[in-house]
Amino acid sequence: MIELRPSADRGYADHGWLKSFHSFSFAGYQDPRHMGFGPLRVINEDRIAPGTGFGTHGHRDMEIISYVFEGALAHKDSMGNGSVIRPGDVQRMSAGRGVMHSEFNHEAAGETHFLQIWIEPAQIGIAPGYEERHFDAAAKRGRLVLIASPDGAQGSVRLHQDARVHAGLFDGDEQADLLVAPGRRVYLHVGRGSVEINGQRLAAGDAAKFTDEQRFRLSGGQQAEVLMFDLP
Repeated sequence: MIELRPSADRGYADHGWLKSFHSFSFAGYQDPRHMGFGPLRVINEDRIAPGTGFGTHGHRDMEIISYVFEGALAHKDSMGNGSVIRPGDVQRMSAGRGVMHSEFNHEAAGETHFLQIWIEPAQIGIAPGYEERHFDAAAKRGRLVLIASPDGAQGSVRLHQDARVHAGLFDGDEQADLLVAPGRRVYLHVGRGSVEINGQRLAAGDAAKFTDEQRFRLSGGQQAEVLMFDLP
């Protein structure tokens, strides 16, 4: 079964320095029909203006993934980590028992366009943790690359949940298949461009929820960048 989530139906907040689309209920946007999908709780598509960002704030008991499309995102946290993530970088922060962090676009010009993804962990109260990996465009071209998983397989960042996240770039004749185990849920989010999944065309910001399906084919991409979530 498939349920489509058109981009235009998402929640939206314009704070001036931050423009954010919410795929699921978040902050001032609340919709009981869209509270999450399995352990996938948040997908926010954020655009941060130059010289601005999120000041120091706290999280707990959440796996937080940042995935940058354009620009640069400077990160600092109470674990002592400090880095700048750019397109191709995948950042995982396990909030666990509690962590403080900040995120800024320190560039003089040009916004930072990224996804912030929250996945509920399988166990609460774990020690906070942090990890980064880089997956260049060539690695994602015409295929689905594993970028997050429970065991860090294939160089992916490690999640404290039975969830696997794939990313891919598709254009023209490029296509890729994904096979998931019975009883799993799959969520596709189109970050940029457009693509077909099992014959259904989706554009930037669109998403599709799948239950009771095991085989997936991505094809017909037009400068598409996608994330696919294999969920319990």
